[in-house]
Amino acid sequence: MEAPVEETPEMSRRAIAGTVVAALIATAIGIVLSYVIHWFPAQASTQAHNTDRLYHVLVIASVPIFVLVVTVILFSVWHFRMKPGQELQDGPPIHGNTRLEVFWTAIPAMILLSLVSYSFVVLHDNEKKPAGPEMVVEVTGQQFAWSYSYPSSVTGGAPLNTTQLYVPENESVYFAIHSKDVIHAFWIPAFRLQIDAVPGITTHYRATPDRLGSYPVVCNLLCGVGHSLMRSTIHVVTPEQFQAWLQRQTSAPASAS
Repeated sequence: MEAPVEETPEMSRRAIAGTVVAALIATAIGIVLSYVIHWFPAQASTQAHNTDRLYHVLVIASVPIFVLVVTVILFSVWHFRMKPGQELQDGPPIHGNTRLEVFWTAIPAMILLSLVSYSFVVLHDNEKKPAGPEMVVEVTGQQFAWSYSYPSSVTGGAPLNTTQLYVPENESVYFAIHSKDVIHAFWIPAFRLQIDAVPGITTHYRATPDRLGSYPVVCNLLCGVGHSLMRSTIHVVTPEQFQAWLQRQTSAPASAS
């Protein structure tokens, strides 16, 4: 049996350099793919811009860490694998490295605290009440449909109860969310906002639509046999179109539509 070839320091340096280059390439590919591939629907609110920005920050922080961990594992499996003739040998005794342990504890802790702090800032900005006027919309979920109520402060007259959801562009909307039966989830993917509709309590979130169009409203909690049909649409229109829609609804013989 031939003796295993002893690895020289030069060979080790080349192996480490090649591994580092491969890790850098993998990191770059992962970050680029997070931007190139459109993972989410169109952004239709200011909250969506904040949330997607947070997502990209998390990806930029997470991809290098993931690649580093996987690279070290794969390099160790390959580089320190058992060679022929070493079947009965024990590995060399290794004592803990205090400096390394402090490093790999302190650095991840600082990264985690930074990401948590930035996430809190984004959540605070998304929930912050605007200085200007804010429109209130009452949302009610029941098996298996959504209904909406516009109070007199919005209509200028009697409250409007409807199954249609219209909101004006660039105006903050406060959604007060209720449930008549079981727990639902009021989710507007284009707004990047979701909260549970819970029987007996009122949940809420606010959004500022900033893109004209119609976007799906989804219940994504299994709420019964008709769960898949519990869909609605939010229409983001200009303030003038919103007032015209309100006028048509309130002047119709039946206010529910």
